[in-house]
Amino acid sequence: MNSIKLKAYAKINLGLDVVRKREDGYHEVRMIMQTIGLYDKVSILRTNNTSITVKTNLPYLPTDENNLVYKAAVLVRKNYNISQGVHIILDKKIPVAAGLAGGSSDAAAVLYGLNRLFHLKLPRAELLALGLKLGADVPYCLMRGTALSEGIGEKLTPLAPFPFCHVLIIKPGINVSTRYVYENLKLNEEIKHPDIDAIITAIKANDLQSAAGHFGNVLESVTVKDYPVIGQIKEQLLNTGAITSLMSGSGPTVFGLFDSREKAEKAFYQFKTGKLAKQVYLTGLYQPRLKFSH
Repeated sequence: MNSIKLKAYAKINLGLDVVRKREDGYHEVRMIMQTIGLYDKVSILRTNNTSITVKTNLPYLPTDENNLVYKAAVLVRKNYNISQGVHIILDKKIPVAAGLAGGSSDAAAVLYGLNRLFHLKLPRAELLALGLKLGADVPYCLMRGTALSEGIGEKLTPLAPFPFCHVLIIKPGINVSTRYVYENLKLNEEIKHPDIDAIITAIKANDLQSAAGHFGNVLESVTVKDYPVIGQIKEQLLNTGAITSLMSGSGPTVFGLFDSREKAEKAFYQFKTGKLAKQVYLTGLYQPRLKFSH
């Protein structure tokens, strides 16, 4: 095998709770993660030289060590004494810096792809440990599906698949700094926490309405106040028939869940022709079928 083509899927947070700020500066979280059908295409080719090269369809993205896919390739080659070069082609569709883990998913795809391309036969646990060295979301992006994420995001527990629904992704024309959001998060008595355990119970019961009723993202306490467009998008999603609407990650992307394709398509066209959204995607949930070793 001299090349491999993979799909790097985006994620949304069905619930995001911050438990506490740790002494090392990191925040301890409890999150329900869910893979969706929106994806980047990642192609990896073995080359006859010793270099790592990256090509992308977005001219403003770095193609050197400032790109996570490059870092992932460096990490694998260093850890497993691979001298042969690789060329990575990254076709981005997931909005960048949007709370959808696009960069982490791309890096996860490179880890998985190099494992297969060079016949390393790394077990799942080893791949997940490698991923954590690149970022807190990378292990989940390797595992995918519906999962409980704890600690700083590295403690993963697979859950039953989330009930079927349609997902509308809305990205406004703003950028939000994850660091800024966490630095300005105040974990006081006034903050409203999502009921993560209730969401898990509803997922087990395959109860979409109940699960959606317990959604929440504590980071909205920062972003909705500072970026009113996020609140406006959430409100419009509910007004167009969404069961629930929530910001994903640290934002600024907002998603709405719909129990009807007709309602979801109507909302899609409203956002497409309106002024609140820069990028709009109608997709669904994705459940993984990956085998980790090869």
